[in-house]
Amino acid sequence: QVQLVESGGGVVQAGDPLRLSCAASGPAVTLIMGWFRQAPGKEREYLAGIDWSGGVTEYAHPVQGRFTIYRDNAKNTVYLQMNNLKPEDTANYYCAADPAPGSWRDQTGYTYWGQGTQVTVSS
Repeated sequence: QVQLVESGGGVVQAGDPLRLSCAASGPAVTLIMGWFRQAPGKEREYLAGIDWSGGVTEYAHPVQGRFTIYRDNAKNTVYLQMNNLKPEDTANYYCAADPAPGSWRDQTGYTYWGQGTQVTVSS
Protein backbone atom coordinates (compact mmCIF):
# COMPACT_ATOMS: atom_id res chain seq x y z
CA GLN A 1 0.00 0.00 0.00
CA VAL A 2 1.30 3.45 -0.94
CA GLN A 3 0.61 6.55 1.13
CA LEU A 4 1.34 10.06 -0.14
CA VAL A 5 1.81 13.12 2.06
CA GLU A 6 2.16 16.58 0.56
CA SER A 7 3.87 19.48 2.30
CA GLY A 8 5.29 22.89 1.53
CA GLY A 9 2.14 24.87 0.88
CA GLY A 10 1.58 28.30 2.33
CA VAL A 11 0.80 31.93 1.65
CA VAL A 12 3.17 33.76 -0.71
CA GLN A 13 3.15 36.92 -2.78
CA ALA A 14 2.86 37.09 -6.53
CA GLY A 15 6.23 36.44 -8.14
CA ASP A 16 7.54 34.36 -5.25
CA PRO A 17 8.74 30.76 -5.61
CA LEU A 18 7.53 27.79 -3.59
CA ARG A 19 8.49 24.14 -3.52
CA LEU A 20 6.00 21.41 -2.73
CA SER A 21 7.03 17.95 -1.59
CA CYS A 22 5.21 14.65 -1.84
CA ALA A 23 6.64 12.00 0.45
CA ALA A 24 5.65 8.46 -0.37
CA SER A 25 5.63 5.46 1.92
CA GLY A 26 5.58 1.99 0.50
CA PRO A 27 6.71 0.88 -2.96
CA ALA A 28 6.27 4.23 -4.70
CA VAL A 29 9.79 4.50 -6.05
CA THR A 30 8.84 2.72 -9.27
CA LEU A 31 5.57 4.53 -9.81
CA ILE A 32 4.73 7.32 -12.21
CA MET A 33 3.75 10.39 -10.20
CA GLY A 34 1.68 13.44 -10.98
CA TRP A 35 0.74 16.80 -9.49
CA PHE A 36 -2.76 18.25 -9.71
CA ARG A 37 -4.50 21.26 -8.21
CA GLN A 38 -8.04 22.30 -7.49
CA ALA A 39 -9.17 25.87 -6.99
CA PRO A 40 -12.47 26.75 -5.29
CA GLY A 41 -15.38 26.20 -7.63
CA LYS A 42 -13.20 24.61 -10.29
CA GLU A 43 -12.43 21.08 -11.37
CA ARG A 44 -9.18 19.43 -10.41
CA GLU A 45 -6.59 20.00 -13.13
CA TYR A 46 -3.45 18.20 -14.14
CA LEU A 47 -0.17 20.09 -13.76
CA ALA A 48 2.77 17.77 -14.34
CA GLY A 49 3.87 14.16 -14.42
CA ILE A 50 7.14 12.26 -14.04
CA ASP A 51 8.18 8.70 -14.80
CA TRP A 52 9.81 6.38 -12.28
CA SER A 53 13.36 7.35 -13.24
CA GLY A 54 12.77 11.09 -13.40
CA GLY A 55 14.00 11.12 -16.95
CA VAL A 56 10.64 11.82 -18.54
CA THR A 57 8.43 14.72 -17.52
CA GLU A 58 5.47 16.52 -18.99
CA TYR A 59 3.58 19.68 -18.11
CA ALA A 60 0.21 21.25 -18.65
CA HIS A 61 0.30 24.44 -20.68
CA PRO A 62 -0.62 26.86 -17.83
CA VAL A 63 2.49 25.92 -15.85
CA GLN A 64 4.95 25.07 -18.62
CA GLY A 65 8.15 27.01 -18.04
CA ARG A 66 7.22 28.09 -14.50
CA PHE A 67 6.83 24.76 -12.68
CA THR A 68 9.34 21.90 -12.53
CA ILE A 69 8.61 18.37 -11.36
CA TYR A 70 11.45 16.16 -10.19
CA ARG A 71 12.01 13.27 -7.84
CA ASP A 72 14.54 11.84 -5.43
CA ASN A 73 13.93 8.10 -5.32
CA ALA A 74 16.44 7.67 -2.49
CA LYS A 75 14.09 9.79 -0.38
CA ASN A 76 10.91 8.44 -2.01
CA THR A 77 9.87 12.02 -2.63
CA VAL A 78 8.55 13.95 -5.61
CA TYR A 79 8.82 17.72 -5.75
CA LEU A 80 7.06 20.51 -7.57
CA GLN A 81 9.17 23.64 -7.83
CA MET A 82 6.90 26.58 -8.60
CA ASN A 83 8.39 29.87 -9.75
CA ASN A 84 6.85 33.25 -10.53
CA LEU A 85 3.63 32.36 -8.78
CA LYS A 86 0.46 34.16 -9.77
CA PRO A 87 -2.78 34.74 -7.88
CA GLU A 88 -4.50 32.32 -10.26
CA ASP A 89 -2.18 29.59 -8.95
CA THR A 90 -4.08 29.69 -5.66
CA ALA A 91 -5.45 26.20 -5.08
CA ASN A 92 -5.16 23.01 -3.12
CA TYR A 93 -2.31 20.99 -4.62
CA TYR A 94 -2.35 17.20 -4.71
CA CYS A 95 0.15 14.56 -5.67
CA ALA A 96 -0.95 11.25 -7.10
CA ALA A 97 0.69 7.98 -8.09
CA ASP A 98 0.23 5.08 -10.49
CA PRO A 99 -1.88 6.39 -13.36
CA ALA A 100 -3.53 4.17 -15.91
CA PRO A 101 -1.16 3.30 -18.78
CA GLY A 102 -0.69 6.16 -21.21
CA SER A 103 -2.96 8.51 -19.25
CA TRP A 104 -0.86 10.74 -17.03
CA ARG A 105 -3.35 13.61 -17.43
CA ASP A 106 -6.43 11.57 -16.52
CA GLN A 107 -7.01 11.98 -12.79
CA THR A 108 -9.53 9.15 -12.74
CA GLY A 109 -6.79 6.67 -13.58
CA TYR A 110 -4.58 7.34 -10.56
CA THR A 111 -4.54 4.73 -7.83
CA TYR A 112 -3.11 6.74 -4.93
CA TRP A 113 -3.71 10.33 -3.77
CA GLY A 114 -2.39 12.58 -1.06
CA GLN A 115 -4.55 14.77 1.13
CA GLY A 116 -3.43 18.02 -0.50
CA THR A 117 -1.58 21.14 0.57
CA GLN A 118 -2.97 24.65 0.20
CA VAL A 119 -1.14 27.32 -1.79
CA THR A 120 -2.37 30.88 -1.62
CA VAL A 121 -0.79 33.59 -3.78
CA SER A 122 -1.60 37.16 -2.88
CA SER A 123 -1.36 40.00 -5.40
